[in-house]
Amino acid sequence: MDRLTSMAVYVKAVDLGSFAAAADALGISPQMVSKHIVFLEDRVGATLLHRTTRRQNITDIGRAFYERCRLILSEAEAAEGLASEMHRHPKGLLKVNAPKTFGTLALAPFVTRFLEKYPDVQVEVTLEDRFVDPLEEGFDVTIRVGGTEGAGLASVPLACYELVVCAAPAYLDRHGAPQTPQDLTRHECLIFGQRAGHTPCRWLFTEDGREREVQVSGRLYSNDWMVLMRAAVEGHGVALGSDIILREELRAGRLVRLLADYRTPPRPMHALYPMRGKPSAKIMRFVEGLAEAFPPRPDGYPSARQASGMT
Repeated sequence: MDRLTSMAVYVKAVDLGSFAAAADALGISPQMVSKHIVFLEDRVGATLLHRTTRRQNITDIGRAFYERCRLILSEAEAAEGLASEMHRHPKGLLKVNAPKTFGTLALAPFVTRFLEKYPDVQVEVTLEDRFVDPLEEGFDVTIRVGGTEGAGLASVPLACYELVVCAAPAYLDRHGAPQTPQDLTRHECLIFGQRAGHTPCRWLFTEDGREREVQVSGRLYSNDWMVLMRAAVEGHGVALGSDIILREELRAGRLVRLLADYRTPPRPMHALYPMRGKPSAKIMRFVEGLAEAFPPRPDGYPSARQASGMT
């Protein structure tokens, strides 16, 4: 028998003064009430209630046990209520993992708006570009660019990562704008990654359904997109970066999109969360907010809204 259920039956029998009254209140038979009491007496090795056909008397041990049972049942009810409340209303710590560039430039304003909307939630954001196992490392939500492999994970599609070519007006005034991807070979390009000896850097474009590689060169390499974006804004070269990341700079005119007729192959982005049981409200509200702020387009290309405008 379930110990908590038996405790609840015992408390009801003591409160109402008879097995019959407890049975009526709980919707079970008097014989079942007796079985629950016997089960508890066997567990504690003592008599809790002296019973006759006409009355019952609680023993000293039974009274002490009764008081403890009431406390335990009250705590159990409070625990269930808290869990239920957290499933209905966002509350508690939410652990989020995301790639560094997306997390710094696009996710950060979304998170601050989320915190404003849900004051009972705390968010811990970890940014790293390595492959993360959310279940192994304890993340509630993981934003992943690329594949969604991983058993036990639910996946919600977000706006794809499409890389766009851009430069500052000051750079274009000095060097002109490339008209085709091949023109980039004559421009100073800002290259994401680390310089690998004499290995050339290639940017990939799609034209008329076919992929074309363009070998580019430049004097600035960095594995931190913030370095490259700052250099691009200050007019030091042509950059290739995510449409989602560059949105504010493009909107403000600090950068100008180039080669708009040429696209780069989009990379899918998803929000992943554990499928174990029913997800809590904090997870679902966060994932739903991401899908609203960074919605995918049917053709697979980005259509992300301004993250700071989350509703």
